[in-house]
Amino acid sequence: MKLTPNVGGFTVARRSILIIQGHPDAAGGHLCHSLADAYAAGAESAGHRVLRVDVAHLDFPLLRSQAAFESGTMPESLRGARDALIASDHVVMLFPLWLGTLPGLLKGFLEQLMRPGLAFLPGRETFPRALLTGRSARLVVTMGMPAWAYRCFYFAHGVRCIDRGILGFAGMSPVRHTYFGRVDAAPLEQRQRWLVQMRRLGEQGI
Repeated sequence: MKLTPNVGGFTVARRSILIIQGHPDAAGGHLCHSLADAYAAGAESAGHRVLRVDVAHLDFPLLRSQAAFESGTMPESLRGARDALIASDHVVMLFPLWLGTLPGLLKGFLEQLMRPGLAFLPGRETFPRALLTGRSARLVVTMGMPAWAYRCFYFAHGVRCIDRGILGFAGMSPVRHTYFGRVDAAPLEQRQRWLVQMRRLGEQGI
């Protein structure tokens, strides 16, 4: 990594950042898309390399058996996402909270992408070996309920299962969380503050 001096008053390491847009609506125009654009703009202004994957625009089948998951045969449509993940130092994944967790399309994408041989090596007598160590991640989640209620009342179980069971299992650390709640009721001023927050995170590459 190279250092970028004096970005917003601090020095950051230039990183290769993969932004995974997990909103399943291919029409776009949602808050998740604006947040991703703000993060990307901040990252690029600080000299980071930005790679982007929009899951809604990918065509892939759902996995229906253990044999299919372990086959290592990834759909051709996901080869670009695989290469971007391998090339990244940091992964930012954005999605709306649906039924307490990530949308089904994004879950299907992760099942296709995070396969044995790429995300981990199975161990018959030992714990599987993580293959994506050296990478950090951030989960950015929008929701209709207040963010504090999701964290305190529901303990953010639907997001933490992604943190620990998918990203952490593959070796990514740390995995940070950013929650935006009551998004449908948020006034324009609040949304603008959220965009500024995301741009600053992008500048720092975290």
